[in-house]
Amino acid sequence: MKKQAALLRSSGETIGFVPTMGALHAGHLQLLRAAARQNSVTVYSIFVNPTQFNNAEDYRLYPRLLEEDVRLLEAENCDYLFSPAAADMYPEATLLKFDFGSLEQVMEGKFRPGHFNGVATVVSKLFHLVHPHRAYFGQKDLQQYTILDQLVRDLNFDVEMVCHPVVREEDGLAMSSRNRRLTSEQRAAAVHLYKALTLAAELLKSEEIPQVKEAVADYLSRFDLIQLEYFEIVDVKTLQPLAQLNQQVSTALCIAAYLGDIRLIDNHIMI
Repeated sequence: MKKQAALLRSSGETIGFVPTMGALHAGHLQLLRAAARQNSVTVYSIFVNPTQFNNAEDYRLYPRLLEEDVRLLEAENCDYLFSPAAADMYPEATLLKFDFGSLEQVMEGKFRPGHFNGVATVVSKLFHLVHPHRAYFGQKDLQQYTILDQLVRDLNFDVEMVCHPVVREEDGLAMSSRNRRLTSEQRAAAVHLYKALTLAAELLKSEEIPQVKEAVADYLSRFDLIQLEYFEIVDVKTLQPLAQLNQQVSTALCIAAYLGDIRLIDNHIMI
């Protein structure tokens, strides 16, 4: 991959890169299409990264559908698929540790200790191997994107970061590879995460943040299949919780919840 990337760059090609863990859905394919529009060559990676899972069972059960994914990528005319083995990406234990300070001490970082160290490690490796001009990520993983954007700026990676809006099912559920694991009953309940975000956005027009957070918790408590982990109203840039709305600050509504043992996240950015 590294040699091919060097050859492409020396030939004047621009590389658009979409890093994923596979089990592709329409949201992933929109990232690929954006990469194809803005670059002459597209590279897609599929690698279920063991170092970003703090739950061994979640790693074991994460959907792995490489043959199906390849068919989807071929239909989209993806130029290169990079799908390494864990032993190739991690020939030995990694000693380097990333610390993103306050960016990772909230939300996902608070409930998944070590997660962003694993994400930053594997993305750093992928950037070195693929050497893309642009890299494409989904807004659904807003905190991940913010942290990786910080990584790129702190370490002067020669790559332009691109964040694509959340892609949703017709009923509003954010597309996710984990959705495949939902039972029909869980899938029906999962849409209420999006409805909770919509409720919060509407309430914020007239209510204060503490009252809105209480209303969201109360709304989701009506559904036995949903166990709310967090709902936060944060500054988009700093990811820090807001005590009150500020018209000068872009605000994100962020949510995470369990349906059985399946953890889903979503967010909505208020401009």
